[in-house]
Amino acid sequence: LVYKYLFNEGVLFAEKDFNLPKHPELEVPNLQVIKLMQSFKSKGFVRETFAWRHYYWYLTNEGIEHLREYLNLPSEIVPATLKKSSRPPGRPMGVAGDRPPRRFEGGRGYGDREGYRGYGAGGDDKAGAPGTYRPAYREGGGRGGFGRGAGGYGGGDYGSAPGAPGAPPAV
Repeated sequence: LVYKYLFNEGVLFAEKDFNLPKHPELEVPNLQVIKLMQSFKSKGFVRETFAWRHYYWYLTNEGIEHLREYLNLPSEIVPATLKKSSRPPGRPMGVAGDRPPRRFEGGRGYGDREGYRGYGAGGDDKAGAPGTYRPAYREGGGRGGFGRGAGGYGGGDYGSAPGAPGAPPAV
């Protein structure tokens, strides 16, 4: 059952839950699926990836040949991952006729944000802070802020703590 499913689909997945009573797609305990795929991986029949508590196995060419022999299948039957998708014959990509028009056509590419940050028709100067704006920092050249250098316990210099590097020896 697992062999047939793996050959038909070309891929198989399983949640990393060894106590799951059965696999979500197959009527087989999840542990048996995982252990079978581990065996296939060691023989080089599948390629394994793991993401978000799920195993994903992809058949290799050697695995396809092995399962074809095991299941007595003719060489015309291939897994779904190797079948060509049947797209309707149409115009090649890149022809603009079948595409909707772009949203931000024309102008300088700013779209509906003509006045955003002073760009657009009025000019390209960046408007800075007004002349009266003066940011205030902590008094005394302080050591404010977050993270390293945030002032420590008392907000004083590093040298004021006994035993700190560069501090005078404690007497």
